[in-house]
Amino acid sequence: MEEAQYEVDLGNLMAFDNHHQFASPPTSREEVVKEAIEQGTKLVQAVADALFNLPSTQDPDGPLVRLPAPTTRLPREKPLPKPRPPTKWEMFAQSKGVQKRNKEKMVFDEQTGTWKRRHGYDRVNDDNDVPIIEAKATDEPGTDPFAERRKEKKGRVEKQEKNRLHNLKQAQKAGALPSHIQLAATALPIRGTQEKPKKVSKDELQNVAGMAAVATASGGKFDKKLPGEKPLKHEKKYKKYLPAVEGSGMGAMEKQQTEKVLNKLVSKNSHEILNVQKAVNMYNVKKEKRQRKQGGNSSTSGKLKGNRKPFKKTSKGGSSKKGKSK
Repeated sequence: MEEAQYEVDLGNLMAFDNHHQFASPPTSREEVVKEAIEQGTKLVQAVADALFNLPSTQDPDGPLVRLPAPTTRLPREKPLPKPRPPTKWEMFAQSKGVQKRNKEKMVFDEQTGTWKRRHGYDRVNDDNDVPIIEAKATDEPGTDPFAERRKEKKGRVEKQEKNRLHNLKQAQKAGALPSHIQLAATALPIRGTQEKPKKVSKDELQNVAGMAAVATASGGKFDKKLPGEKPLKHEKKYKKYLPAVEGSGMGAMEKQQTEKVLNKLVSKNSHEILNVQKAVNMYNVKKEKRQRKQGGNSSTSGKLKGNRKPFKKTSKGGSSKKGKSK
């Protein structure tokens, strides 16, 4: 009877208790937290019981169930995107009843007798593959038909780009700019829609030019300098190493480096180097160790000489010990 009062939405794995009331008004926050934990435990148990009542399939990881469709409509995190306003061509096509139809990607090329792409690389009817262009009656003498064709193509591309920017401006005014263009629009705003970007200062340009100059394998050492280019202000200092191959100047360099290290040590630890008392003590300690060592060696050698016994040769070529006479 207690579980019947819970409203369970398995699609969202949620449970509600619309009839819950406090027995007495809470007097502290601890009582509210305790009551919330108790009720939350009951709701989670109700969701678990409802899950185990669903038909399940066996799996190596355990039983699996298919959740039903959710019954509770949850609010969206972000508002619904606004519809994009129609472009000029879409409005014209709608007024004239023009319907969009999908064209095939491959088209038969009569010149080469093969199938080629409609657009892109190695496309059909490519201007670069046309060796001869027939002259028209309206063509002026002395004009290059290939240059005219390239000029017309460039004009079509510029017109298409102008129309695209116009459509983006209209979409931004309506607040329906595509999501994949919003980030680019904040960094590089569309012309005529936002304020002009701040003018880059001279120092910033020099910093960018300096980073670009040293962005090579040699750090810009062997790059050709531009006319009027100044050396970098933040030029890096690199550690200099001795040459790996012996040469005429290698000995002088090693001597100079050794003197530099010694002078640094002397200047840093001069109070320890000029400590006469410490030097005398060390000399006395070493002298005592040497005398003790020499005395020990002489005593051991005398003992060995006193314990030595003579040997007597035998007729068989062997040797035998000869004892001392008392």
